[in-house]
Amino acid sequence: MTAATRVLTAHVPLPLADKVDQMASRLERSRGWVMKQALSAWIAQEEERDRLTQEAMADVDAGHVFDHQAVQAWAQSLGSDQPLPVPR
Repeated sequence: MTAATRVLTAHVPLPLADKVDQMASRLERSRGWVMKQALSAWIAQEEERDRLTQEAMADVDAGHVFDHQAVQAWAQSLGSDQPLPVPR
């Protein structure tokens, strides 16, 4: 059974289109296959970025934050002979 599809059109700069064509040729795949792979990877990356952002915002809402000055002091101490412990 074949999944339903829809054609999407995008204008891309010629150098990018040439790279897609080169990649398709090198992989012995169609231009459409390369574009689907690239779009799938980009969407997965953006979904993960959104998930991590939502997780971070939930931590902030729950009060799981560190004092900026404590983090700054810790970071500045890292190159010293007596680095501070990680803020908790």
